[in-house]
Amino acid sequence: MKVLITDPIAQDGIKILKEAGIEVEERIGLPLPDLKQAIKGAHGLIIRSNTKVTKELLEAADCLKVVGRAGTGLDNVDIPSCNKQGVVVMNTPGGNTNSAAEHTIAMIMAVSRHIPQATASMKDGKWEKKKFLGQEVAGKTLGIIGIGRIGSIVSQLAQGLKMKVIAFDPHIRPDMAEKIGVELMDIDSVLKNADYISIHTPLTPETKGLLNKELFLKMKDGAVVINCARGGIINEEDLYEALKSGKLKAAALDVFENEPTTLENKLLSLENFICTPHLGASTKEAQENVAVAVARQIRDYLLTGEVRNAVNVPSVTGEALIQLGPYLKLSEKMGAFHAHILEGPIEEVEISYEGDVAQLDTKPVTIAFLKELLTPALREDINFVNAPIIAEERGIKVTESRSMTSSDFTNLITVRVKGGDAENVLSGTIFGKKEPRLVRLNDFRLEAVPEGNMLLIYNEDKPGVIGRIGLTLGDANINIARMQVGQDYGHKRNVILLTTDETVSQAALDKLLSQDGVTHARALKL
Repeated sequence: MKVLITDPIAQDGIKILKEAGIEVEERIGLPLPDLKQAIKGAHGLIIRSNTKVTKELLEAADCLKVVGRAGTGLDNVDIPSCNKQGVVVMNTPGGNTNSAAEHTIAMIMAVSRHIPQATASMKDGKWEKKKFLGQEVAGKTLGIIGIGRIGSIVSQLAQGLKMKVIAFDPHIRPDMAEKIGVELMDIDSVLKNADYISIHTPLTPETKGLLNKELFLKMKDGAVVINCARGGIINEEDLYEALKSGKLKAAALDVFENEPTTLENKLLSLENFICTPHLGASTKEAQENVAVAVARQIRDYLLTGEVRNAVNVPSVTGEALIQLGPYLKLSEKMGAFHAHILEGPIEEVEISYEGDVAQLDTKPVTIAFLKELLTPALREDINFVNAPIIAEERGIKVTESRSMTSSDFTNLITVRVKGGDAENVLSGTIFGKKEPRLVRLNDFRLEAVPEGNMLLIYNEDKPGVIGRIGLTLGDANINIARMQVGQDYGHKRNVILLTTDETVSQAALDKLLSQDGVTHARALKL
């Protein structure tokens, strides 16, 4: 077996591979043409954030079995192409959690006491003691956007500094936040009350540009913004204007929309802005942790077939995977669907298996559902191994039931997700041997293929409404590939599931909602 390493990792990890008898080739910083040659003959590939695992690179690989990320983020890995090539993708969540949290606190302290500016001044031969008047963090309010693993540790460290911690996170229940001493609020209240605002969310289409001019204006005058999570969550142009105008007192960024950033970035010209070159995970301990973890995972997979921390493959044998494959795919689609229609934090998940599927080991199927359900909140931090653990940590009650018979289908999976005052029920089945179908959404009966760009619409069941929906999408140059309509005769309404060739824009959604008879419209990506 041979493993190719294309980004620097700690020597402890390399030692583990070599001691297992695995050939190791280190080729750091190769351009794509050379990388395509180097990957030939490699069974494993270990990367960090610099190497881009693209479709083109995967097609050049002739025996690649596994890609291991020494770290968490997988923005640089084309996971759908890995799926098609049968390549397992692993990461090492948690290995750099402490480092990222500590770096956030370090940035808070540095920006509060003007440490970078004062250092530069002294190295320039000056002694400007009065110029760099700082402020204490004790007694101040820290607003955290996203209470995941890193956000939770940041909150604990901040409380140790005698800060009050408030947070916005639509995916966590108030009682779980209370256990770690955090008061949950809506995002406007966090922005209004926080002296410091620290971001700890993944970068998604929903969070891209989350902090922009509109939200900066809602912040307390003189607030400080910190981002050690992902570049692109802050609109950097709007941040520049907020800092220059004095609306914000200061900002500290460890991550940028385009990395490496250059002097062309206007933020670097501001005295009240400090930054570091994506150092959140750059500690000796973190690099050793992720190097050792990824090396062990790659070693065990190549030599024994054991799967750990895989984001695209459940931990089951090949034989079991043949039987469970269609149900795993269906379960993942149902989890993603539920995630799209959720309103508020999850409290309970009830999964029932009926018919043929009830005779199988359904644990991996349940895990596949939980993974996709939690992915929007946790992104790369969630995988097939830790999904049940994280659900438990978040106080989500998960129950399963089985029935060897099913009244309408030879196999049926029904999942009820409860959160707050709402709940949604979704049922799915397998047509033939491997075709997943959604057959129930709450009170509606339907038959829909759960894949691609979809649009969920609720409308009044009266003449002309469906026609106007089609015309509106046509005016937006959006082609309808499939359309399923379910009727609720008692309430005189329909549920419509459309599959479209491209993603429906927010502008098109707004236009749909303005149509007479359309009561709800939401874009889904499965």
